[in-house]
Amino acid sequence: MTLPHEAETAAPESGPERSPAGPGGAGSASRRSPQGAERTAAAPSDAENRSAPEETPRRAPGPAEATTTKADPAKPAKPAKPAAGVRRGRKAFWLTLTLLATLLLLALVSAGTGAYRIPTADVLASAQHRLGLGGAPLDRVGESVLWNVRLPRVVLALLVGASLGCAGALMQGVFGNPLAEPGVIGISAGAAVGAVAAIGLGLSFFGNWTITVCAFVAGLITVSSVYLLSRNGGKTEVVTLILTGIAVNAFAGALIGLFVFFADSGQVNQITFWQLGSLAQATWPKVLAVLPCAVAGLLVAPFYARRLDLLSLGERPARHLGIDVERLRLALILVVALLTAAAVAVAGVITFIGLLVPHLLRMANGPGHRFLVPGSALAGAVVLVAGDLAARTLAQPAELPLGVLTALIGSPFFFWLLRRTRRKQGGWA
Repeated sequence: MTLPHEAETAAPESGPERSPAGPGGAGSASRRSPQGAERTAAAPSDAENRSAPEETPRRAPGPAEATTTKADPAKPAKPAKPAAGVRRGRKAFWLTLTLLATLLLLALVSAGTGAYRIPTADVLASAQHRLGLGGAPLDRVGESVLWNVRLPRVVLALLVGASLGCAGALMQGVFGNPLAEPGVIGISAGAAVGAVAAIGLGLSFFGNWTITVCAFVAGLITVSSVYLLSRNGGKTEVVTLILTGIAVNAFAGALIGLFVFFADSGQVNQITFWQLGSLAQATWPKVLAVLPCAVAGLLVAPFYARRLDLLSLGERPARHLGIDVERLRLALILVVALLTAAAVAVAGVITFIGLLVPHLLRMANGPGHRFLVPGSALAGAVVLVAGDLAARTLAQPAELPLGVLTALIGSPFFFWLLRRTRRKQGGWA
């Protein structure tokens, strides 16, 4: 018989470990010893063994897992890397600043370099004097050389280079082809035919604008023909595009030869100027004649950048995204013809600027047209100002034709690009 005070002492020890009542009821549970209760609680019944699912023991995390899951409060977190779009935007910003600084430096050097050398400080002083910002004028010969010979040539090189670079970027976007360029596929030659026709036939119905208008009409006809002849099944094939350019260049050369045959000696010299490409006859009236066409094309082109990005996805996705592909192509063909005509009307046939510049910018900042279109205009101006400076200084006192110099530099790049495109496409059937 258990004493009352012993029962009160034993109850707290066995209460928490008491198993559920079995068939013997509560009395049998109270007669068990503490050791028996512990064995009963530790050993589950057969029914529980049959019904309870087997629990997989949880493995303790290893050192590597503990490192990855447990943050070190003493170690500061690494800052997140900026998104690709942000990095590309920063790169575009710095590229634009670099191109602007390079263009300004080249313009100053080109304005002071030549047979009559003018120091850069004197160029800046004369420009400040003309703008009413102080400075001092040069002597009579220096002022005439700077403002009537050098600066018109620099401004014309800037406009022509920007027009050709922007036209090349637009044409590659329209055709979806990396080899599209006004000179390679014959558009520059076609525009030159219009200018040569105006010279050879003595046309002057638009005054100073006659050559520009004829070059624009001929360039528009040429780019439309190339667009229609090179497309097959909704896309432009590389081989078809190049063969079309060969045919257009051959036909344009035949027309130019025909005009040369019927022209007099003075007209022959002018026609030779168109064939070689040069800025030697740059004057302020020529700058003013080409300025509206070039500025209009350069201002309109960036507004099509987003639609060109969508068009690069393909015609069908672009249509699904709400782009009128044919209207877009027609509008951009007009812009390309306007820019090419503006360049050819004053400088003749200058090739490979529109091919070289957009590819260099794509390598530097990717294929996005929001930077590519205005960047190609800016880089084209840089390349042509530098090319004109080289043409004037490499063979002094003679002057190399600018179109010949750009062709000598651009042709090897074109060969490399042709082989690269062929390797990417796995050959051309």
